[in-house]
Amino acid sequence: MKKKTTYGLAKSNPLKTIAAPRLDYLPPKPKRYRPRIGLIGCGGITEQHLTAYRKAGWNVVAMADRDEAHALKRRDAFYPKADVFTDHRRMLKECRLDVVDIATHPDVRAALIKDALNAGCHVLSQKPFVLDLNEGRKLVELAERKGLRLAVNQNGRWAPYFSYIRRAIQAGLLGDLQTVDVRINWDHTWTQGTAFEKIHHLVLYDFAIHWFDVVTCFFGERQATRVWASAVKAMGQTIAPPFLAHVAVEYPNGLATLSFNAHSKFGGNESTTVVGSAGTIQCDGPGCRCEDLKIFTANGIATPALKGSWFPDGFVGAMGELLCAIEEKREPENSARNNLKSLELCFAAIDSADTAQPRVPGKVRSVKH
Repeated sequence: MKKKTTYGLAKSNPLKTIAAPRLDYLPPKPKRYRPRIGLIGCGGITEQHLTAYRKAGWNVVAMADRDEAHALKRRDAFYPKADVFTDHRRMLKECRLDVVDIATHPDVRAALIKDALNAGCHVLSQKPFVLDLNEGRKLVELAERKGLRLAVNQNGRWAPYFSYIRRAIQAGLLGDLQTVDVRINWDHTWTQGTAFEKIHHLVLYDFAIHWFDVVTCFFGERQATRVWASAVKAMGQTIAPPFLAHVAVEYPNGLATLSFNAHSKFGGNESTTVVGSAGTIQCDGPGCRCEDLKIFTANGIATPALKGSWFPDGFVGAMGELLCAIEEKREPENSARNNLKSLELCFAAIDSADTAQPRVPGKVRSVKH
């Protein structure tokens, strides 16, 4: 008698509910190290930086911006005793800083990083780190020669859901990683008329770098082999950069897919599924706030109750990891050297979208801002 097949569609036995694994996913903070921190660039995103630093109890003693009004606004709102400068070189010379947070746009940032390192300061660079991988490597080497730590503000690593997934993978809870699938739709049209609209690949460069970075973290030591990408404008879109994009990243025995719709006026949502040989993690929620996370393994289903939020806890994590690394005399997880791997994916995706051809990460060395 011929065996009846269900084509894999038969109902499976429901998994039991189990306690969520306890993982160290919260933002790291140094035990005793209390540096004097300076901020270069006081634009819109630095409200999140300073909210995070004040929450963590860190001491920002100086701020610099070419537009003094921007620096004064941030000082008055967060650190009233901080000194204000319009020339970052004066700030570096006069303020005896230990750590500098550089939060400018990337076209001017590399020179500022170099100035801060030459002044003997550890540096947290805004993301995306650089426009040229060779220039980024030179900055990494300069920091290493001077015995300084250079990290990148890839704050998405410490968004609670991404941080928990990272730790679950590192703990071996999912076994061998097979696939990472991300879909996010949100309204990014607020950038119309701002400096961000001038970035042609605003989605793939300035925004998606967070997701290229977490994919790189998830796959760890495995090196991506090929990247395919596409970016087009949405129907009826009036803002300049293409706001629809998708990316496929190939690894040895693994694949990551990323889908972005930045022109979604209603029902913003983010969904991430990570599948390994021993388990699956699914999380879903509003953009950048995946609040519903579940882990599926042979033992059952776990639903951890995650604490915190990407804004501002991700920013606590990015700076906190740098400060811990300085205190513990080690390389930070978000080191600039490590982040160059994420930029390799990003640059390859941008060039693939422009040429309609697959690209090998690391072969595309620079992009235009």
